[in-house]
Amino acid sequence: MLRNALLWASTNPFLAERLPRSRAVQRATRRFLPGERLEDALGEAARLQEGGAGTTVTLLGENVTTPVEADGVVTHYLHVLEAVRAAGLNTELSVKLTQLGLEQDVEATRQRLEHVVRACDPGSLVWVDMESSAYVDRTLEVFRGVREDHQNVGMCLQSYLRRTQEDLDKLLPLQPAIRLVKGAYKEPPEVAFPRKADVDQSFLRLSSTLLRARKEGRVGRPVIATHDQRMVAEANRMAHELGVGKDAYEIAMLYGIQTAEQERLVRNGYQLRILVSYGTHWFPWYMRRLAERPANVWFVVKQLIG
Repeated sequence: MLRNALLWASTNPFLAERLPRSRAVQRATRRFLPGERLEDALGEAARLQEGGAGTTVTLLGENVTTPVEADGVVTHYLHVLEAVRAAGLNTELSVKLTQLGLEQDVEATRQRLEHVVRACDPGSLVWVDMESSAYVDRTLEVFRGVREDHQNVGMCLQSYLRRTQEDLDKLLPLQPAIRLVKGAYKEPPEVAFPRKADVDQSFLRLSSTLLRARKEGRVGRPVIATHDQRMVAEANRMAHELGVGKDAYEIAMLYGIQTAEQERLVRNGYQLRILVSYGTHWFPWYMRRLAERPANVWFVVKQLIG
């Protein structure tokens, strides 16, 4: 019930307009969001890099309504790539295609994504985020179109969607980089597994597929994105048994969550990449992050009443 309430809040315009103005709410977000400016995100990326972790940065916001807005997002991400290059950071981008105009024009979105990917350094990646189920087909279409000509673009897949195993199997001939997450949008049960146990089982099954494909040279970089220590341990066990080295895949987590586990993974030689978000449109994202891990709600409550 708590998860459903948080997902409902993530789509509520009234709350999205008013709650972010609250100083208490702003204070509560600082654990998970270093700031609204790009400089805040890159400053944390530099600090995390000193500790041995790579980063991915993403500008929060979805569903632009005009081509001008979408072009502005492209311009922003080109600036991000220049700033990352100048600072010598091991930092990649993660982009939502609805920020690039996916609702208005699929082909124009593909062109915008390709523009960003072309500006990305070889060996680094521009990640395509997966959004709610209504966008999956169009997102995969755009990704395939760009991946045909560019290797440095990766795709995020969600284990809670019933279709994801089939989607992954169809993508493998492209030898793509795949970031596997659980998913955090409110979906009907015929589309997404409603039970956490089923989502977890799907996550482990897909992780196994990715690691086996990595061993066989049929996938680029697999990224196992979860804060669940049991899932992390199981993925690492599978990789070890398959003979997939620690440098052949990554574990990904969000900024500010499970920091002790993040530090432990780095100390033990695993490749860790931390997603650092920034921007003014953080409320829907923040509610979905709480829904993914309701245990964080107690931390927020303490910040609100402290």
